[in-house]
Amino acid sequence: MLSDFEGEKAVVLARDTIELFLENGKKMQVSGLPEVFDELRGVFVTLTIEGDLRGCIGHPYPDSPLSDAIIDSAISAATRDPRFPAVVISEMDGIVVEVTILTQPELIDVPPQKLPDVIEIGRHGLIAKDGPYQGLLLPQVAPENDFDAIDFLSHTCLKAGLSHDAWLTGAQMYWFEGQIFKEISPRGNIEEEKFNSCCK
Repeated sequence: MLSDFEGEKAVVLARDTIELFLENGKKMQVSGLPEVFDELRGVFVTLTIEGDLRGCIGHPYPDSPLSDAIIDSAISAATRDPRFPAVVISEMDGIVVEVTILTQPELIDVPPQKLPDVIEIGRHGLIAKDGPYQGLLLPQVAPENDFDAIDFLSHTCLKAGLSHDAWLTGAQMYWFEGQIFKEISPRGNIEEEKFNSCCK
C-alpha cells in the first residue's frame, strides 16, 4: 500500500509527465522519489473532464518499476487511447488526473457460476482472457456505473471483445485490487478514493 504522500507523488508525476510531453515531446526524467517507485507494479492512469472519460491506459501486470509504468501510462492515456483524439495542452487545465496502483492479478479459482458470489464490487478489478482476447476493468468502474457482479463480469468480457456471457463459457477471469489516488479538481488537492464493498 502506498502512503498518502506517495500517492500524491504518483499523481503529480503523471500530470507533470503529460504536460512536459505535450509541450515539447520530451519524456520525464525522475530521481529522488520514494523507494516504492522502484518496485515492479501494475498501474493505470485515467484522465477525466467533468467526470467524463478522456483517456485511460496502463500496465495490468507488474512488468516495470512504478515510476516508469506511471510515465509510460500517462503519456499513453493522453496520446494513445484509440477511443479519443490526443489530448492538447490547453485541455490540461480542465482534466482530472487519477492513478490506480494494482496488485498482481490472480486467476479466480471457482466454478464459473460461482463467480458473482465471490466478486466484491468496489474492491476487485477484473481481467477477462480467452486466447488472444483480453480486457480489463478497474475496481472503480463497477461502483461508478452501478454494476452488480454479473454486470461487471459481462462488461469485462465485452471489453475483451468477447460475448457478454463468456465468463460462463470458458473465458478465464482474473481479479486484482487497486489503490486509487486522484485530484479532487484539475490541479487540486490529491486524495485516495475508496469505495465501500457492496452488491455482491
